[in-house]
Amino acid sequence: MSFQTGLSGLNAAGKNLDVIGNNIANSNTIGAKSSRVEFSAVVSASSGPSGGAGASSGIGVEIATISQQFSQGTINITGNNLDCAINGGGFFQLQLPDKSFAYTRDGQFKLDTKGNLITNAKASVLGFPTDASGVPLSTTPVPLTIPTGAPIAAKATSLIAATVNLDARAEIASAAVPPTPYTTYGTTLEAYDAQGVKTTVKLYFIKTAADAWDVTDGDPAAGGTTLTTLNFDNSGNVLALPNAVPITLASSNPNILTFPATIDLSQTTQYGTSFTVSDLTQDGYTAGTLTGVSISDQGIITTRYSNGQSQAKGQLALADFRNTQGLKPVGQGNWEETVSSGQPIPGSPKQGNFGSINSGALEASNVDLTAELINMMTAQRDYQANAQTIKTQDATLQTLVNLR
Repeated sequence: MSFQTGLSGLNAAGKNLDVIGNNIANSNTIGAKSSRVEFSAVVSASSGPSGGAGASSGIGVEIATISQQFSQGTINITGNNLDCAINGGGFFQLQLPDKSFAYTRDGQFKLDTKGNLITNAKASVLGFPTDASGVPLSTTPVPLTIPTGAPIAAKATSLIAATVNLDARAEIASAAVPPTPYTTYGTTLEAYDAQGVKTTVKLYFIKTAADAWDVTDGDPAAGGTTLTTLNFDNSGNVLALPNAVPITLASSNPNILTFPATIDLSQTTQYGTSFTVSDLTQDGYTAGTLTGVSISDQGIITTRYSNGQSQAKGQLALADFRNTQGLKPVGQGNWEETVSSGQPIPGSPKQGNFGSINSGALEASNVDLTAELINMMTAQRDYQANAQTIKTQDATLQTLVNLR
């Protein structure tokens, strides 16, 4: 009887309305993916003697599956550096409070009181540990932590590098006493001892012979010590100079009076132009407190400090699946792997088929609200039509009962 056929239609249309309603309800949920109901006909087995194709009849409808639609959502700028959107394939990897693993497209990340990178549901965000320059140290994802309380320690200057040009036209200094006038070039930079106390480094350059210059750590007239001698070829390039010339730096710190360092002068030139300092660098710094956090398109998390230093603290880990339709939604914007989805394929942003990270942005739901409203009206008409078949069957049955 068509009562059961109409009832199956009511159930299917009702479930369709449930799914559409869930899509509409999550149209503003970050990282949410829409779903759709996929139907299939129910056909009775033939019981007639012929067994022909025309002997079977449809007896209603059933729901074949509710499939998830993993198309890209719109990326909206938020300005919060810890917000992350995946532009392309992949899921963020999470470790839930019960130590199980989940996967999400919701990048609304936060820092807890211990500096752990977490989601709104207190799940830990997983990533790869890196060195200070951002090179991954492991391929095993671990919970990411960004130290926010303690400052980074000071680092003593160990290497100074200077790139200068010495004027080839300069007069050679005389060995006579008192010396005849000669030109002395000098420059200074700031270095740091192991406790972060700043000290001034002075470098003087004196032409002592043709294509030869003495480098001293102070004014020669005031007792400066010669560090090394620079010799140049006819093209103005420095000859046979070791990259690291030892130097002893004096500190104003009463706890550390002197400390060793090296200086690299291998990029020095001697051309017929004025004395020029192109670059002065040193690798030390004082202690610094955290001033900001940024995340690159490759998922590298970098911390910035008040002393001008930046250090990488890890890289966001992504995962993908052979069959994303097989993932099991578990709420809070998360999915879990199943036998149908296959095991997660780990990777890094911008690696292979994995998307890039947009920091300061979030991926909106991919729900098309206009389409869902139209689908809802269609589903409502389906429900009404199936109800009408039951009503009609009831009227037909009543007519049959009333026969005398």
